[in-house]
Amino acid sequence: MPAPQIPGEDPTAGVPVACSLTRAGLAEQAVRWERLTARAMTERQQTAHGVRIGFRPGPGTEEDLRALVAVEARCCPWATWNVRADGTRLVLDVSSAGEGIAALHAMFTSPGPATAPR
Repeated sequence: MPAPQIPGEDPTAGVPVACSLTRAGLAEQAVRWERLTARAMTERQQTAHGVRIGFRPGPGTEEDLRALVAVEARCCPWATWNVRADGTRLVLDVSSAGEGIAALHAMFTSPGPATAPR
């Protein structure tokens, strides 16, 4: 059972910035992200603590995004992954602390529109 979170405390602080996927798992996840971003990503913005990515809703888009995020949340617990629908788009907010922020800033830059380099 995880320790209770203290209000204002970042749950990713102190967690090593590393992915627990195998090489094959990482390659498979990368292909799945590439397919989703190529067909549905509409924007990408760096935030103070990570990235915010917009996706165009469409058949299977939300399900694919949530499935990808479920894997990421398990293999990369150094980041917090949040998906929400705002009516006209799907939004993925990913945040972290320390070195995790730079790692997130380097992610999700292609294919598709981006406002910062990968």
